[in-house]
Amino acid sequence: MARYEPCPVLPELGDGFFDVVEAARFPKHVVRFRNERWAERVGLGALDDAAWEAHFAAFAPLEANLPEPLALRYHGHQFGVYNPTLGDGRGFLFAQLRDDRGRLLDLGTKGSGQTPWSRGGDGRLTLKGGVREVLATEMLEALGVSTSKSMSLFETGEKLMRGDEPSPTRSSVLVRLGHSHIRFGTFQRFAYAKDTARLQRLLDHVVLHYMPEVGARARERGADLPAAFLRAVTQKSAELCASYTVAGFVHGVLNTDNMNINGESFDYGPWRFLPKYDPEFTAAYFDHTGLYAFGKQPSAILWNLSRLAECLRPLSPATPFAALLDEFEPAFDRAVTAKLARRLGLRPLGDDVDALLAPRVFAFLEASGVGYDRFFFDWFGGFASEKRAVESPATRAYRGEHFAALLELFELYEPIDEAALAHAYFQRAAPCSLLIDEVEQIWSRIAEADDWSAFEEKVASMREMDAATAGCC
Repeated sequence: MARYEPCPVLPELGDGFFDVVEAARFPKHVVRFRNERWAERVGLGALDDAAWEAHFAAFAPLEANLPEPLALRYHGHQFGVYNPTLGDGRGFLFAQLRDDRGRLLDLGTKGSGQTPWSRGGDGRLTLKGGVREVLATEMLEALGVSTSKSMSLFETGEKLMRGDEPSPTRSSVLVRLGHSHIRFGTFQRFAYAKDTARLQRLLDHVVLHYMPEVGARARERGADLPAAFLRAVTQKSAELCASYTVAGFVHGVLNTDNMNINGESFDYGPWRFLPKYDPEFTAAYFDHTGLYAFGKQPSAILWNLSRLAECLRPLSPATPFAALLDEFEPAFDRAVTAKLARRLGLRPLGDDVDALLAPRVFAFLEASGVGYDRFFFDWFGGFASEKRAVESPATRAYRGEHFAALLELFELYEPIDEAALAHAYFQRAAPCSLLIDEVEQIWSRIAEADDWSAFEEKVASMREMDAATAGCC
C-alpha cells in the first residue's frame, strides 16, 4: 500500500479561484461503496470504518490537507451557449494528494450541499445518480479509459424531489478521485473577465503541478508556454475521445465545463454505452439535435478545444493556435488505431496494416448490427479466438461477406497475451456490458427491495474483465 502524501496546492492560486464552503450535515451515513483498491493507491486503505465515514460523509479534514472545502469557480459553454453563472454548485474540492505514481490527485465531492454557485439547487445527489456514477467509472476504468474514480458513496437519508425520476427519491454523497478538477471553463471564466493576471497564474499553476514536462520542454526550446500547453491538452483530449470511441461510450454532456485539462473523463450524468455501433446514438434525452451523439464526440471535443485556445490568446497574441488544433484529428486517428488493437488484445504490426483495422472493424459493426461488447468479447485475441467466436450467438454474422475482410486482417495479428484467452472471463457465455436496461434493473432492485446484490455483482464482473484484459486495455 502506498503511503498517504498530502499535497494541497490549489490554495496557492489565491483569491478569485474558489470559495470556502461548509459541507452539508446528513441525517444518516450508510456506506454503499468503498473503493479499496484506489484507497490503497493513495495511502488511505488503512482507514477504519469510523474514519472513512468521518472523512467521506461528514468531511472532517484529512491530516495536513485542506482545512476547509473549496468550491471552484468556472464558466462554460453548455450545448453551445455560454453560461457565466457556473461553478461547483453541489460539490467541492475536499483534499489533494499524490498516488503511488506521484501524480497529483483531487478528492472532490458530488451532492455535498449548497455553495454560492448552486443557482437555487439543493446541492444534493440522488442515490440513483451516485450508483450510476460508480458504475460508469468502474466500467470505463476496466475498458482503459482515462476516468475519474468513484472513491466512496454514502446514502444520506434525505428525500429529494427531482423532475426526471420518481420522487421523493433517496439521497447520497459521492467522493471522486480525479487527476485535477481544473476545467476548460476555469480558463473561460478569467478570459471572460479579461483578467489576464489570473489567467496567467492559472496557466502557470497547471503546468507546474500537472504538466511539468511541458514547461521544461517549452523552456528548453524557447517555445511559448500557452502553445505548449494547448498542444498537450489537444493530445490528451484526442486520446480521451479515441477511448470513448473504442469503448462505445457516449458521455452525453460534453460541455466545456465538463472537460478537464488532463484529458480525464469525469462528471457522469446521462451517459450511455452503445448497444450496437450507431454514430447517431445519443445519451441525453434533452439532446434533441444530437449535438453530443456518439459519432459527433470528436467534433464536439475539438470545438471545446477551440474555446480553450481563445482563452489563451491574450497570453500569446501571435501564436497560431489554429495550427495547433489541426493536430487533433491525426492524433485522434492514431489513438483510435492503437486503442482498438488493445481492446482486441492484438499486438500492433506497426505498418500500413494497422491503418486498416479501424475502418474494417467499424464498417463490419455498422453493417452487421452485432452487439458492440459482444464483438470485442468474441474476438479478443483475434484469429486465436476463432473457435470461441464461431460458437457465439453472433456466429452467423461472422460467416458473412462483411466479416471476410476483417478476418483476413485478424490472421495477420498475434495476441498481446495468449494466456489471457484462458482467463475465466473469456469462458463466460456473454461479455460484461453496462447498457441502460442493465443499469435500470440494478437500480430497480435497490429502489424496490434495498437489494444491492446486482450492483455488487456488476462491479465484480467489471473488475473481472479488467483483470482478464490487464496489459491490453
